[in-house]
Parts: sequence; structure tokens; C-alpha cells
Amino acid sequence: MLSLPEEKINDLFECIGSKQPLYIPQMNTSGNADFKRWTKGAKLSKALKTVRSAKDFFFPKTEHMVSLKMEGQTVTVEDPRKELEDFVVFGVRACDAASFKVVDDVYLNMTPVDTYYKNRRDHGTVVTLACTDPAQTCFCSAYGIDSTNPAGDVSAWLAGGKYYFKANTPKGEKFIAAVKSLLSEDSDAAVSAQQKETKEKIEKLPLAHLDLSKWRIKSSKDMQKIFNSKVWDDLYQTCLGCGTCTYVCPTCMCFDVRDFDTGNGIKQFRCWDSCMYSDFTQMAAANPRLTQKERFRQRFMHKLVYYPMAHEDHFQCVGCGRCLESCPIHMNIAKVIKAYNEMPDSTDGGNK
Repeated sequence: MLSLPEEKINDLFECIGSKQPLYIPQMNTSGNADFKRWTKGAKLSKALKTVRSAKDFFFPKTEHMVSLKMEGQTVTVEDPRKELEDFVVFGVRACDAASFKVVDDVYLNMTPVDTYYKNRRDHGTVVTLACTDPAQTCFCSAYGIDSTNPAGDVSAWLAGGKYYFKANTPKGEKFIAAVKSLLSEDSDAAVSAQQKETKEKIEKLPLAHLDLSKWRIKSSKDMQKIFNSKVWDDLYQTCLGCGTCTYVCPTCMCFDVRDFDTGNGIKQFRCWDSCMYSDFTQMAAANPRLTQKERFRQRFMHKLVYYPMAHEDHFQCVGCGRCLESCPIHMNIAKVIKAYNEMPDSTDGGNK
């Protein structure tokens, strides 16, 4: 395994950041961590996670998709995309790294491929950083995610005063080659010890063993049982429909498309949207889900039922805990899971 003394991490950042855009977690004005472009003197935040996930680099909040101009009867279509330069995102946690697979499955592994998303994925190198001090709101382990051994183009660990690196993909090998002169061959003993210590902490987290057994459905009949459960009647009532949970979620990927008249043509943008909003997927007649209960249920049914049904039983949640920390009324996916598990009729969907 290759290592770098902790006090020399800025040398690694300079080596990479002087050649291509590099983004690292940095403290913002609110006292929280967010990914920002590295500049000389920037300090790496050791906060557990950023306010928003690294998804933003590949599926941005707003994106210019196409420009249209008309001259007489001639319409010109302009693709605003330019070939992106390579960039590196350093310090992505295991939960966010796992979220890429969820978005990839929809935008890359289904037809048609989202070429806007693919362009960014092709150019981005993800360097993950293993967790050492998980929060009480973390529950990635419930989904089988190992935060001590994160995926990514390069996996990194901070243990015993050193950063350790392991390349996992050709892009990762290219990254390692670029900084090889700074790294030294080292034993992985410190990493193994750190992993063991962190796993012991994870075992003590309140949601580490969140029971998902009743959400692993095998048929459309099972789906209907959950859909018709009386649990939704109570859970939705405090929901404000603010959409905060969707905007901090690393696996939410819904968007809206809007056209803007610039006075010199039309520019079309796509922007993040939320199934919690009353105008989400609104059609000429109406919104297909007219009540807050229907919208609330849709969000969690999609995460825990619909997506797994279409994607080999993989849940559309990675247990990052952001929704637990950000919801103004303290409603979140973990509460929904536990509430349904505790329903006396949870085995028959309330149809007794």
C-alpha cells in the first residue's frame, strides 16, 4: 500500500490541483463542510460529510442543455456542451461513492444514456476517504456499505498519522501515477487496525442494524401491502413538503426542464426537482398525486420499493443520514422504515 505523511497532504493537493481542477471538502461560512475547488492554502476539512453530496459534480443543480435560435424560418439548434477537462474530487465518503451506482444505473445503464451525465462521469476521478468516526445519524451499514473500505477510483484511509492510497480503476491508477513521487511503499497494518476500530464504533450506532426485511418484497402483491398500509395516514401529516430531503439526498435524481426566452433565442435548462412538490410531474390536467400523503408516500415507496423492484433489490438509499440531520420536522427514511416495521398489520398491509 502507498502512503503519505498527513502533514504533506497539501503537497499532494498542489501536485494535482496545479494541473487540473481539484475539489476537496472545506469549511464554509456556516461552519459546515462543502466541496470547493482547491486553491493554494486551502485546508482540507475533516468533517465526516459535506452538506451536499459529491453527486453535484456529475448531476448539477442546474444545467444548460440546448439553445434555440430562429432567423426567419430557420431554426438553429446549438449544443452548449464543451468537452470537459478532467477533474478530481477528493474526500468522498463511502455512502456517497455508493450513491453513484444508483444514479449510474438510471443515467448510464438504461436506454437512452444521459450523455450530459456520462460526460462528467468520464472526466471525473473520485478519491474516496474511509470513515473513522461515524455519526449517530449514519446507517450505511444497514445497506451493506462498508464505510471503512470505500469504493471509488482511488480508496484512501487516514490512519496513524498517514494517508494511505489504493487505486481501483484505470483513472485511479492515473491519479496514483501523477503523485507517485510523493508516496512511499508501506504496510497496511495501520489501516487494518483503523478499520477494526471503526467497525466497532459502527456496531454501536443506533441505526446500524435497521431492519429492512419487511421492505424486501418479492411480488407486486407485497408492494400493494406496503402501499395500502395505514402507516402513511400518520407519517405524512407533519411533512411540510419543503423538499429539503431531496436536495441533500445523494441518490435523488429527478429534474424538470424549463425554457427561457433570452430575447435572442431560447435557452433550455434542466434543474433538480422534488416529488414532494405539488407541481411535480404536473400535466395539462393536473398533478397525478394531488395530496401531500400521496407525494410523501411516493418518495419513500420509490426509495424502498419501486427502485429495488427494478434494480435487483438495491435500495435507493445509502444511509448517509443527511435527511435525518436536515429535515425541519425530524421526519426521515429511517423513521418510515421503523414505523412500518412496528405496525401490527405490517405483514398484510392493513388489509385485515
